[in-house]
Amino acid sequence: MGRLHDKAAWHRRARRQLQYEPLCAVCLSEGTIVAARIADHVEPHHDDPIKFWNGKLQSLCAHCHESRKKRSEHRGLDNVIRSRWLADRSQSPGV
Repeated sequence: MGRLHDKAAWHRRARRQLQYEPLCAVCLSEGTIVAARIADHVEPHHDDPIKFWNGKLQSLCAHCHESRKKRSEHRGLDNVIRSRWLADRSQSPGV
């Protein structure tokens, strides 16, 4: 984790995200209910503080974060997750 993730403000923001959306967004979009454990940036921030602090978040389980999300980012397929997230997000108010 980078320096930005070590800040208390990030931990508060991540905790709020998980309280607001306690289920994994990817699993939920596939019809499975799994508790989320990680607040994840929808779009990679690449250590840009503006994107890090202001970027949209999604709640993910550890499996989705470590496998699907990272694999899709490396392959440039994060648009699939982002489009699912945006479709789901349009149904509820923002965080």
